[in-house]
Amino acid sequence: MVDRRTPAGHALITGGAGFIGSHLVDSLLADGWRVTVVDNFDPYYDPAIKRRHIAPHLLHPAYRLFEIDIRDGAALEAALTDDYSVIVHLAAKAGVRNSLTDPLGYQMTNVIGTQNLLTFAYKRGIKPFVFGSSSSVYGECPRLPWRESDLGLLPINPYASSKLADEQLGYVYAQTFGLRFVGLRFFTVFGERQRPDLAIHKFARLMLAGKTIPVYGDGSSERDFTYWGDIVAGIRGAMTFVIDAHQPNYALFNLGNNRTIGLLEMIRKLENVLQVEAKIDWQPWQPGEMRRTWADIDKAQQALGYAPATDFDTGLARFAVWLRQTMLIEAGAH
Repeated sequence: MVDRRTPAGHALITGGAGFIGSHLVDSLLADGWRVTVVDNFDPYYDPAIKRRHIAPHLLHPAYRLFEIDIRDGAALEAALTDDYSVIVHLAAKAGVRNSLTDPLGYQMTNVIGTQNLLTFAYKRGIKPFVFGSSSSVYGECPRLPWRESDLGLLPINPYASSKLADEQLGYVYAQTFGLRFVGLRFFTVFGERQRPDLAIHKFARLMLAGKTIPVYGDGSSERDFTYWGDIVAGIRGAMTFVIDAHQPNYALFNLGNNRTIGLLEMIRKLENVLQVEAKIDWQPWQPGEMRRTWADIDKAQQALGYAPATDFDTGLARFAVWLRQTMLIEAGAH
């Protein structure tokens, strides 16, 4: 990764207690930034997990936490009174399958919440705005690998639809209100602190417990897995990009690894690092699921200095060590 990080300032980060957000906070605090985090500790998964993520942050003099729901625009405006160099908006309802059963909830949090943040930025004159989007916006785009220039995207689940709507809102605020908006399309982020509902984490816990893992369809799906450290480096590059007033007001970037790994290959690699055998429970293919994701990362490499540095095997080994340590902590807490 080319070091294109901007000098330390004051970052407002939504979703800063989550998987990616908490790692980003670690990086910024280590580099001398002031960090203000907005997180509502949504019970989508156990909020105690996020509390563990941020426990060291709460002791840091440059860190401040506000427990606010981004759907509450008035609360955001009342609480967030400091001057901020950049907004990094990562808060969202995540997960494809849950969006199928709660499409309105995803619309309210992901679209109305983003609208609130963009309005807040405009009113306060905070132009640099980095948004955490998703590879899911590509839907079943037939052109591979996927490029940011691909047009006519048709998402196939409510989560993806909400993220594409957010990118379009960002364009409106960039073109009409002068914000500098960068949308980062994350491709299947994994590693330490990964959400427990995501496949690698979910499968690993089930395998260690000797339980079956659910595999949907014929196991032929593929993902462009991206280690969290590379994602954080990409976000840092995007922060520098949007702070630079000479850059375009609107840009989208893929943050992926530019290679795909099949589901069954991923399970075999999990078996190796965990030293346990997977017991597969074959299930029907799930509506709204994407069969393949694959990122073209040329644009991010050129504009952000983005260069994935951690391969899948290395990241998976680090995840396995972290998971075993986490499970020991959890066992001691009960």
